[in-house]
Amino acid sequence: LLVFDALGARRDSNGRFALHAAGRLQAADILLDEASVTATENAIMAAALAKGTTVLRNAASEPHVQDLCHLLVKMGCPIEGIGSNTLIIHGQERLRGAAFNVSPDFVEIGSFIGLGAVTPGALRIQGVIPEHLRMIEMVFCHRLGVDMRVVEDPAAPYTGYSLEIAPEQELRVRPDFGGAVPKIDDAPWPQFPPDLMSIALVVATQAQGTVLIHEKMFESRLYFVDKLVSMGAQIILCDPHRAVVVGPQRLHGQAVSSPDIRAGMALVLAALAAEGVTTIGNIEQIDRGYQRIDDKLRALGAHIQRVTS
Repeated sequence: LLVFDALGARRDSNGRFALHAAGRLQAADILLDEASVTATENAIMAAALAKGTTVLRNAASEPHVQDLCHLLVKMGCPIEGIGSNTLIIHGQERLRGAAFNVSPDFVEIGSFIGLGAVTPGALRIQGVIPEHLRMIEMVFCHRLGVDMRVVEDPAAPYTGYSLEIAPEQELRVRPDFGGAVPKIDDAPWPQFPPDLMSIALVVATQAQGTVLIHEKMFESRLYFVDKLVSMGAQIILCDPHRAVVVGPQRLHGQAVSSPDIRAGMALVLAALAAEGVTTIGNIEQIDRGYQRIDDKLRALGAHIQRVTS
């Protein structure tokens, strides 16, 4: 909302927000107070049709933000600094239509990396972009011992690369220098994405060793660990931002509920790694971030069924 204020919109609040603009918005030099993806994308779209050149500082730079910028460029809005934290957007009176291929979802890819890590079968993910996986690879491979590799694949759609995850993983936490407990933490792109912290936590429950999960960016992302503990995981919740995971621990089926998108998918991974049957409620949360996830998992051989209560 502060972005729209800076661009000249008038904001009314009477139980709900209403935005008004007399004609076109006006360009501005805007400093975001945090590198929020949603705020950045809304600012980009508004600036694309504002009068003049907008400078957006401390902008988010995730691949989907870059996709939006590249699409707007094809639609006729010049944007400088794509992929950086400072964007210069030259507003236009109107845009034209364009065809565009959306990049593969690095969060879904990271989630399937976790799936391959905690289940015994081999997994091949077609159509990955290696540059998007560098920090994800650093955490899963170098911290948690996941055996995976990017390979050239002419059959892979759009990118020409696939990711292969080896079967029968021997997950092992790599300690820090001097045998210190290592840490997995999140930060704005290109650091490890917060949307994969829950996935990394589940993988850590199946890895030999101890690791500290430090969720820096959100206050409530770790509150689902009690559900993993009920399934047999050994996790100490230190505070709303930190949890110590000791693995490996054999998980068993349990009735749990999905508190949010990412925790919900993490519970799906835990259920597939567990012995017995797990029932996950509130799956509407999972559906928000993972389209037809039950169909995809059944295609991989998972015994998963969507039921209506």
